[in-house]
Amino acid sequence: MDEQRVDARSLAAIATTLVFWASAFAAIRVGLESYGPGELALLRFGTASIVLAGVALVMRMPLPRGKDLPGVFLCGFLGITVYHVALNFGEVTVSAGAASLLIAAVPVVTALLAALFLHERLRVLGWVGIAVSFAGIALIALGEGGGVRLEPGAGLVLLAALSTSVYFVLQKPYLRRYGPLEFTSYAIWAGTLLMLGFLPGLLRQIPDASAEATISALYLGVFPAALAYVTWTYAMSRLPASVVTPFLYASPVLAIAIAWAWLGEVPTILTLAGGTLAVAGVIVVNTWGRGRARRPEPGGVQPGGSES
Repeated sequence: MDEQRVDARSLAAIATTLVFWASAFAAIRVGLESYGPGELALLRFGTASIVLAGVALVMRMPLPRGKDLPGVFLCGFLGITVYHVALNFGEVTVSAGAASLLIAAVPVVTALLAALFLHERLRVLGWVGIAVSFAGIALIALGEGGGVRLEPGAGLVLLAALSTSVYFVLQKPYLRRYGPLEFTSYAIWAGTLLMLGFLPGLLRQIPDASAEATISALYLGVFPAALAYVTWTYAMSRLPASVVTPFLYASPVLAIAIAWAWLGEVPTILTLAGGTLAVAGVIVVNTWGRGRARRPEPGGVQPGGSES
């Protein structure tokens, strides 16, 4: 398969991921009404870990190679533990608009890291498309009632954005050796183990939590965590990181549509304009912005890591 072409299977995987990740925002808000940020993250990924363990048993999934365990745990730490705990704590104080802008840094940082370490590149129009999408996210943030206020927790949201960007790039070499389901399972299990410090608090909070909050947390674990991470990793295994991550700009647009249909939240004109720009930028990146991967210099670091 041409690594640069966004084929139907990859597009379906990306769409599935974005729909579930977009739906997660409302579920997280409900979950935080009864659970602390760290406890909610543990319940979410503890659920995902159990689901993936069941799948692993049925499919007789092999364990990762011993030499890959440090990298697997690093990916789990950055992409699961740091990202979700920092984001949950940050969203306690940061307005939704500010959080949207900070998380919008993910495709930019990922594209830069992919250019440096994976020898991927975007054409000038690719960066223009990213800038257009970022401007769209800014309009969406301004169109929300909460506005854009950088509270102290903004640093945690920015940490979440940076950690997941590094995770997207770090996982690429391992996707040459493991399938999407395998690597997603390993990363989620590792990230969940590193959250176990929140277990005593979670056990105290479960008896007093509302049924709605607990059901929301279980939903987060099964669909936006277990299923959506597998479909996202599948797309990342087939396409360059700098091509896949700009699709994240469509997530706020889907979240707005879900809130409109589910909660009756009517978007403002600024929000609709921002959504249009965000989607337009994604189209520019994937239609005119993709360049061929640069070949490393002889003796340099190979795009897939030390092992093919």
